[in-house]
Amino acid sequence: MTRERSWGPAPGLFPGLLAVQRAAMDGLRGAHARALDLFGFGVHECAYEVIASGPHWRLRHYPGPATGASVLLVPAPIKRPYIWDLAPGVSTVRFCLDRGFSVHLMEWQPPAESDGPAGIEDYADALVSACDAIAAERPGLPPFVLGHSLGGTLAAIACAWRPSLARGLVLLGAPISFEPGSSRFRDLVVSQDGDIPEDDTVPGSLLSQSCAFLAPETFVWPRLMDAAFSLADPAALETHIRVLRWALDEVPLPGRLVHQMVEWLYREDRFRNGTLTIAGRTLGPGDLRIPVLAVVNPSDEIGPRESAQPFFERMATSDTRIIEHPAEIGIVLQHLAILTGRQAHAETWPEIAAWIEARV
Repeated sequence: MTRERSWGPAPGLFPGLLAVQRAAMDGLRGAHARALDLFGFGVHECAYEVIASGPHWRLRHYPGPATGASVLLVPAPIKRPYIWDLAPGVSTVRFCLDRGFSVHLMEWQPPAESDGPAGIEDYADALVSACDAIAAERPGLPPFVLGHSLGGTLAAIACAWRPSLARGLVLLGAPISFEPGSSRFRDLVVSQDGDIPEDDTVPGSLLSQSCAFLAPETFVWPRLMDAAFSLADPAALETHIRVLRWALDEVPLPGRLVHQMVEWLYREDRFRNGTLTIAGRTLGPGDLRIPVLAVVNPSDEIGPRESAQPFFERMATSDTRIIEHPAEIGIVLQHLAILTGRQAHAETWPEIAAWIEARV
């Protein structure tokens, strides 16, 4: 039985009009971003160099006096990566540089027609290539991989596919278990009828708006409440506005990737059930054999503890740990607190760094 589409405007007699509407949505959000730039909330990232690239990805390296482990930071592919380097006081990139790590960051690129449809396997393969490039700099020393949200999900799949890829994996609000009730957002996604055509390119603005309509209590009301709570704290308000600026910087995704994430993971929970097939290999929790740390926020409705714990219980290694970081203000959505929260940077990130250093 074929499900009806419900993830976006239905195709009809006016495909040209649909394209114009999507372009107008992207243009409007871009205009909002440029307006915030005029008020001093533009992007100011640390200096970096691109050391490797491939279809739909580039690998950044941030120069610094690295004395510790190599780390690869993996953002979710729907947005630009500078949420990891938002401002000096809440920059994961700067924290890792100050800690002496050799810092690399995956920069996902918009899909090009010449790339063809790309899915989970293609994105996992990109992470394999990136880790190989990092390991070539320091032979025999694979990096630690740190992934946020969907970036962490893809990183976990890549590390299960290639067990020697990384020395350890840190999941930051990254769901890897999708059983019913694991998160409110998961249940809302699964409740929707419809499918994503695999040969489409899905605009980032369309995905953002779809999530807002699907789960306003996750993506809309918390944003408004955070703005209200931040009014009495100038530093929190500045971070809030900078996160809003970042949220307007979307990246389109391949329809195949969106389809597979929804169907294979959210709906069928293949990775936790040990039925996810990548390049002819069937992967599950038993294939993820490296040390894994999950960092969760009890107020996060996308990647709470329940989205990691059931997977951990099926892993072969005993070197796993879950730590919680608190809810904060000034971060727009609690899903972003680990990257942009002042308390997370003051308390949780030193704990993450210590976990990494203990495994060097």
